[in-house]
Amino acid sequence: METKIKIVVDAMGGDYAPEVPVQGAVEALQENTNISIVLVGRTDAIKEQLAKYTYDKERIEIVHAEEVIGFDEPPVMAVRKKKDSSIVVGMKLVKKGEADAFVSAGSTGAILVGGQMIVGRIKGIERAPLAPLIPTAKGPALLIDCGANVDARSSHLVQFARMGSIYMENVVGIKNPRVAIVNIGAEEEKGNALVKETFPLLKEEKELNFIGSVEAREIPHGQADVIVCEAFAGNIILKLFEGVGSVLISEIKKGVGAVLISKVKEGLMSTLRSKIGALLIKPALKTTLKSFDASEYGGAPLLGLNGLVVKTHGSSKAKEVSNTLIQCVTFKKQKINEKIKESIQSEQKSAE
Repeated sequence: METKIKIVVDAMGGDYAPEVPVQGAVEALQENTNISIVLVGRTDAIKEQLAKYTYDKERIEIVHAEEVIGFDEPPVMAVRKKKDSSIVVGMKLVKKGEADAFVSAGSTGAILVGGQMIVGRIKGIERAPLAPLIPTAKGPALLIDCGANVDARSSHLVQFARMGSIYMENVVGIKNPRVAIVNIGAEEEKGNALVKETFPLLKEEKELNFIGSVEAREIPHGQADVIVCEAFAGNIILKLFEGVGSVLISEIKKGVGAVLISKVKEGLMSTLRSKIGALLIKPALKTTLKSFDASEYGGAPLLGLNGLVVKTHGSSKAKEVSNTLIQCVTFKKQKINEKIKESIQSEQKSAE
């Protein structure tokens, strides 16, 4: 039986709203027939964008929200005061059970605050981490936490590891995912006070495939599937990944383009053999670059909440929004929240 899902999209969130959120929503509808969309925001602006596309009008609806929470606004105050903002109105739909998920490219702070205050944490979850998939040489890895809990405790990191392991096994499909804690060395005695306190606790977790520490330089090589850290270190890792990846992809594209142009000028593209070689290189290069494009993996879920909340990058293009919405289908189909609840309940029983 196919899993149907209703997803709320913050049409006013992100650098390119409402154009990109609306386009991404329409593309997701066209790609997956099990998705229905609720676009939240200023009705006139949303309708103006929808008029550009052909789509199944029975699977998309608009809920008006007059206000928008800006990136520069204090998140707690904004969520409390702007009751008619697209983030608050959208999350309330999830809270009331009228939708399964909420996706936004808007203010990260407001999404984190709203997720905890409005949607609420699963009973037993101490903190909800933000967990994006990042590209590595061996496929995607989950970085948890990358922005929600700067001052995390060891018990929080243990729960992050549990939730991350459940996510990677059931959403990404990696059996018995390797879990590692970010550290400045491989030895157990290394690290700051938080890492030293958390390391033995992770070793005791029988349900986890804990492999020890992972240094930052080993992350791109795919040494671990679930990379556990507090949000300060996680955000630095994520931003460095994005920056270096963007520069490398740009330079590779420019370099390959320059080489092909020079070869044409030299006349080396004149033979059939040379032309076939160039044609063979191009799709292989595109596939390789695509595997290191973070937008292919969708947004970052805020795990441990009573409903699914996903944050996409503020500068997301339509493809990333669309991929995020499709990612939500797998999340619901695999009953991730139910599995997290079961894991926390078993943890609490063993502690009694």
